[in-house]
Amino acid sequence: MKAIAMRLIAVLVILSLVLTACAPAATPAPTQPPTQAPTQPPTAAPTQAPTAAPTKAAGPVKATPGKKVDMVLLPKFLGNIVFDQAYAGAQEAHKELQNPGQLQFLGPTPENSVAGQIEIITAATTQRVNAIMISNNAGDQIVPAVKKAREAGITVVTWDSPIPSAEGEQVFVAQVDFNETGRVMAEMALHILGEGGGKLAILSASPDAANQNAWIAAFKEVLKTDPKYSKLELLDIVYGNDQFEDSYRQALALVDKYPDMRLIMAPTTIGIAAASKAMQDEGLCDKVKVSGLGLPVEMVSYTLNGCAPEFALWSFTDLGYLTYYVTYLLATGAIKGEIGERFEAGRMGTYTIEKDPTRPVGLRVLMGPFSIYNKDNVEAEAK
Repeated sequence: MKAIAMRLIAVLVILSLVLTACAPAATPAPTQPPTQAPTQPPTAAPTQAPTAAPTKAAGPVKATPGKKVDMVLLPKFLGNIVFDQAYAGAQEAHKELQNPGQLQFLGPTPENSVAGQIEIITAATTQRVNAIMISNNAGDQIVPAVKKAREAGITVVTWDSPIPSAEGEQVFVAQVDFNETGRVMAEMALHILGEGGGKLAILSASPDAANQNAWIAAFKEVLKTDPKYSKLELLDIVYGNDQFEDSYRQALALVDKYPDMRLIMAPTTIGIAAASKAMQDEGLCDKVKVSGLGLPVEMVSYTLNGCAPEFALWSFTDLGYLTYYVTYLLATGAIKGEIGERFEAGRMGTYTIEKDPTRPVGLRVLMGPFSIYNKDNVEAEAK
């Protein structure tokens, strides 16, 4: 009995030792979740959150004053008051941004506009200016000269009139939406002629003026697609080359050629003033009205005497000011000229670079808006 008891005790001792040895083997299992759980969250959530936050918080880019940028403002040609106003706006921005560089106002003569613009761009490239701001009057003929300027590291911005293909141009500063211009022209024509409509002709600037061509194309599209304007009949398109005498003669030639014409639509400040004077001088204002895009200071008398009862425009001073800001920001590297970039332009507020919907390619900054002038407001605006 004693031996049996001793064997039983030995078995119990061995069994106890086995259980004790097995117990620690089970304890490592709970240690695995803590070693894995903390390692995953830090590698996912915190790495993405910081990249999204700055994008939402980022505001419009502001220009840093005082940087030296030598700039050229190139109008279609010299001697047109609207381009003088644009230069005044650019000068205002130049002073505001404390640019120690030069701001040159260089332009060709009206008679030599296309070749003259190309020559000025070529010369500016040779002189290594930092930026050129172009109101293009040469269509795509200007592209080779502009490309050479870009290859030389010169910032190229267009304003008022873009490069149709957008080649070599970084951004176009548009005064208004070009498609909207066509509708505004159609609306003024219908308002002047009445619901019964009538026949009209267009007196444009030059055949190579990209802005004029785009406005006319938009006008024709509106007449074609909108039933509201179906009774407006476009007879002809002629060109006065933005010279007063040529435009005057072209207006009279239209009257001779189309005896039943009731309106001349001139989307050019020189053309509208010349056509209005021609109708006034010939005593034709009761028969043929004039409309289009004009300066109040030049059109006030023709509006009050009924020759040009209604016309439209925008501020060229503001256009020059905004163009200068865009160009300065690009030339100093503050913006790159990409879709979606937002920036501040001094007193004019915040703008965004966008795809130009009026051309197959190209970027634009849209200024706007239109102002419509008639006998009720033209005198106040002409002061």
